[in-house]
Amino acid sequence: MFDLLSLLRSLMVAIAVMIGMICNVGAEQINVITSGAFSVAFKQLVPIFEQKTGHQVNMFFGASMGSAPDSIPTRLGRGEAFDVLILAGPALAIFIDQGVVLDGTRVDLANSTIGAVVRKGAPKPDISTVDALRNTLLQAKSIAYSASASGTYLSAEVFPKLGIADQLKDTARKIYSERVATVVARGDAELGFQQLSELFSIEGVDFIGELPPQVQQTIPFSAGIVKQTQKRQIAQELIGFFASEEAAPIIRKTGMHPLMQKMPW
Repeated sequence: MFDLLSLLRSLMVAIAVMIGMICNVGAEQINVITSGAFSVAFKQLVPIFEQKTGHQVNMFFGASMGSAPDSIPTRLGRGEAFDVLILAGPALAIFIDQGVVLDGTRVDLANSTIGAVVRKGAPKPDISTVDALRNTLLQAKSIAYSASASGTYLSAEVFPKLGIADQLKDTARKIYSERVATVVARGDAELGFQQLSELFSIEGVDFIGELPPQVQQTIPFSAGIVKQTQKRQIAQELIGFFASEEAAPIIRKTGMHPLMQKMPW
């Protein structure tokens, strides 16, 4: 009887292993890196994709541009291997031109706009018009802005356009490898600017508004498939899911505007 029970147990274990192997047929791992603006939606969407497909997504994060050690250009430059990049559209276009990302695989997932925060409970300055924004920037004792796409736009275009770039040299600083709102929340900056999706996810700050339309920048965040990938089919499945109607409510909830484009393949 003992031997029979042992045999039955062994058979049950073997059957369970076989079922597990069958269920995981075709399941693979894929490496995906995203920049900050899409990262909140990304973290919520990945588990849904994994459950639907059985594939495993290894998640990585870095700025769209810049030379920070964890920025996407830096990580690619030192040979880190990814299958899909999700970052600001203009930055992705550079990688396509360089041959890093396959031409014809770009899909714009969502649009992002720039806003500002102050520490929770602090007075909320006015940035609703160009003149109000200029005055608020000049009066702020310390300003934090992103080292990625939105911050580059602010420092290279908005501040000069407002005629205050020189006046902000001592008060405005670029934030590397950290959310701008986190810096404001702990009191290291009075005023912080970044994409809305990156501001909304941080506690300890109050949102004061978006940049006025005359100086606002709408940035598409886009996905592309890395040329060297061996997982192109899975990459296409993943991007297709992120661009789907199913994913749209989550993207919208995180402060971005889903685009739901058709796939180019």
